[in-house]
Amino acid sequence: MKHVGVTVPEKSEARTKVQVADVQTLAASVCNTEIVYEPGLWYYTLKRMLDITLAVAGIVILIPVFLIIAICIKLDDGGPIFHFREIIGMHGRRFYALKFRTMISDADAYLAKHPELLRKYQQNMKLASDPRITRVGKTLRTTSLDELPQLFNVLLGEMTLIGPRIIHPSELPRYGQYAKKRLSVKPGISGLWQISGRQHISYDERVSLDMQYIDNRSMMYDLAILLRTLKVFIIHTGA
Repeated sequence: MKHVGVTVPEKSEARTKVQVADVQTLAASVCNTEIVYEPGLWYYTLKRMLDITLAVAGIVILIPVFLIIAICIKLDDGGPIFHFREIIGMHGRRFYALKFRTMISDADAYLAKHPELLRKYQQNMKLASDPRITRVGKTLRTTSLDELPQLFNVLLGEMTLIGPRIIHPSELPRYGQYAKKRLSVKPGISGLWQISGRQHISYDERVSLDMQYIDNRSMMYDLAILLRTLKVFIIHTGA
């Protein structure tokens, strides 16, 4: 069995210079284009069992939360409750990730009408202060509650609890020589990117984090990230 050290980057309210330097060092490191380590069947079996168990438990427990969020979204602007985002997954399979809607209904059209914002968005696939985000959406994003419906994608086997971040098919070319490696695993609801500063790091650094995860997969590594995710989630939801 391969033993790997679990080094999971922290996420905090205010990112320090040391944290930024750590992520930049990671991004600057050389990533292997080929899969360094392929886990055995037992890993995939246990991972799938964990996905199903926690996804079912999460959905049942969070039903009241889902209903409250749905009502808040409707009362905010009367638009759709959910947003279906096209994702490219394992082996190039395309599917739609389910999220609570956090932006105005015509978010894409809004960008098209504002070329400068569109240019900034295309640079990093994120906007630091996105004017398209609704009042309720801002809270949902800060607490990551908008991503909870993806538990249904996990149940369907399209996603996993812990893995590389979800990406739109148009983003795959940005992975360059790492694209094939990126499609070798399922995208996750949470992962290294989600607990490492998210929009505060560059796109190249996100790619590097995805590659780090793929090269170090193990149940211990997944559980370490899962526990860190729960810690971050509890802190940001004020529990």
